[in-house]
Amino acid sequence: MKILDGRALAAQIKSQLKEEVAKLGKIPGLAAVLVGNNEASTLYVGLKEKACQETGIYFEKLVFGADIPQKKLIEEIQKLNKRDEIHGILVQIPLPKHLNEDVVIATIDPKKDVDGFHPKNLSLMQQKNHYIIPGVALGIFELIKNSNIDLKNKKAALLVNSEIFATPIKYLLEKSGSVVETIIRPTEIKTSVSEADILIVALGKPKVITEAMVKLGAVVIDVGTNKVNGKLVGDVDFENVKNKALAITPVPGGVGPMTVAMLLFNTIKLVKQN
Repeated sequence: MKILDGRALAAQIKSQLKEEVAKLGKIPGLAAVLVGNNEASTLYVGLKEKACQETGIYFEKLVFGADIPQKKLIEEIQKLNKRDEIHGILVQIPLPKHLNEDVVIATIDPKKDVDGFHPKNLSLMQQKNHYIIPGVALGIFELIKNSNIDLKNKKAALLVNSEIFATPIKYLLEKSGSVVETIIRPTEIKTSVSEADILIVALGKPKVITEAMVKLGAVVIDVGTNKVNGKLVGDVDFENVKNKALAITPVPGGVGPMTVAMLLFNTIKLVKQN
């Protein structure tokens, strides 16, 4: 059994990206839009800022009150679209309920959509003509590759709450020859999950995946983050499942650090493409 250490792998990637930034001839610029005072969102933006500082990327944080009108928020994003020194823009989700997340994200210039969730970029990906792939999908894919599993003809199961979240992961796996089943908001865990060579779980339900549900020798990627009695746990019963898996990500320290590292990768990619 191999524990897929996202922190160590992310550190390697950030070290390589730092060298790349030094050779670019210009400083990449990333802007993060934070609305309200959601504790988790504030933490995530802080981690992104720290990672940018470590790699030489210019980071700008725009913080707005939870009551900002949607029209005003859209105007602020449009200003970022026009700034040449800003190459990537992200809007930290979730937004307050009065704001339409789809409309806000669609305001970002697709060529500056560092998260890859702009409808135009998602459409290009579905046409197998991707422009930018979401950092979380890239991070998950890098962790799977780090398990050294041969992806060709492997069965992969995605247990997720959102098809938009699943689409880029499915794209990367199918491109590498895997056969992917996406299960959206399952009311029960299907038996097909126990046949999966690669199991990716992002349901937000603590320890919902038990040892009995996992195939012997599977690669298990746990995207879930849940607080239980003040402790952060994943969607997978890590202590029991780890003895059955070929490789498994911990929570914390698995997908999270890799998502941040691949966000920086995307920022540099946008500089090169534009």
